[in-house]
Amino acid sequence: MKKYDSYKDSGIEWIGEIPEHWAVSRIKYYLDYQKGKNPKEINFDKGSTSEIYLAMDFLRGEPRQILYVDDTDGYVKVDENEILLLWDGSNAGEFILSKRGILSSTMAVIYLDNIKKRYSWYYLKNFEPRLKENTIGMGIPHVNGEELKNGYITIPPISEQTAIAYFLDRKTSEIDDIIADKKRLLELYEEEKTAIINQAVTKGLDPNVPMKDSGIEWLGEIPEHWEVKRFRYYFDLISEKAEVNENIPKIGLENVESKTGKFIESNSDFAGIGVRFKENDILFGKLRPYLAKVWLSNTEAQAVGDFYVFRSKNEVSPEFAKYRILDKSFIEVTNSSTYGTKMPRVSWEYISDLPIAFPSIDEQLAIVHHIESECSKIDFKKARTEELIELLTEYRTALISEVVTGKIKVTED
Repeated sequence: MKKYDSYKDSGIEWIGEIPEHWAVSRIKYYLDYQKGKNPKEINFDKGSTSEIYLAMDFLRGEPRQILYVDDTDGYVKVDENEILLLWDGSNAGEFILSKRGILSSTMAVIYLDNIKKRYSWYYLKNFEPRLKENTIGMGIPHVNGEELKNGYITIPPISEQTAIAYFLDRKTSEIDDIIADKKRLLELYEEEKTAIINQAVTKGLDPNVPMKDSGIEWLGEIPEHWEVKRFRYYFDLISEKAEVNENIPKIGLENVESKTGKFIESNSDFAGIGVRFKENDILFGKLRPYLAKVWLSNTEAQAVGDFYVFRSKNEVSPEFAKYRILDKSFIEVTNSSTYGTKMPRVSWEYISDLPIAFPSIDEQLAIVHHIESECSKIDFKKARTEELIELLTEYRTALISEVVTGKIKVTED
């Protein structure tokens, strides 16, 4: 990578030296921004004059539900690829590109006058960590407006801003494509793990074992020697409820990763009545069961009431039971029975009456060993891929920083 012919001290420690012919200035001399407002009414259905309400999940491309604003007068409307700043919330200080729609009150649209928009975008992404580190507010973080205004920006000539933006568009696009491929590979690894688990807990390990029709649609064919009994034969529902004790760990839905059975470390906080459980009990999220929140406990604690607590019995391995309950067919059949529109949940009466097939305890343990052995190999490949994604992400960030502060020379051609 080329360097510029001569450099000067920018006077800003975190920027360092910049090319001799570049300027450096406080952002406030170029800054114009407008904060959004919360609409009086948000709708689920699109009308003839509606604009999309720019919720964060929509901007990130993961909308749970697209929302609309019909009466757009008096609200901040933005076009595609405007620079937005998340002003409030856990990600306060993050810059993100807009889609066409109505801006929420937690965001602001940012303009840097007389500076190329694409150059502004890359420079502000480089400035982003400083804003995030210096948010204000005791509860919900907010952008420190003074930190934004009094921050510094490097200003190359307009022709170089255009060249820098073009270069970074091309390079970051190449990196993003590689990262997207690696993320897709992670998804394929998860699909492979799911297939291994589903096959093992529903068909066993021997591909030549005689099969029989279970007579139950959702179970299908099962190994001939497996027994079919009601769920309540294999599990007790634990309903030991008590006032939440601050000295006992608390587990909420946010602590369990969907579809994997993994525990997520976070401080769950709820009051009122909790459900006590012991080591090797299984927590099953009864609210929106399609989320597949299933966790095999490794401690004694208390769970939020949105969990059922199952305790295995009659020679059922808790480890095997976890995988069996995580199986796609079990999740789908429980989800098909939910009641309640806004907060769908499954009843214990329905689950307890479900026919389910289990092998002997020895075969359960062999299946668990097989699953954990095969999945550990996949987890190793996943970890290597995740490391590569992290390195690529760091390289992308460093490349932007080096270019917008002039450490790397970008030519117009």
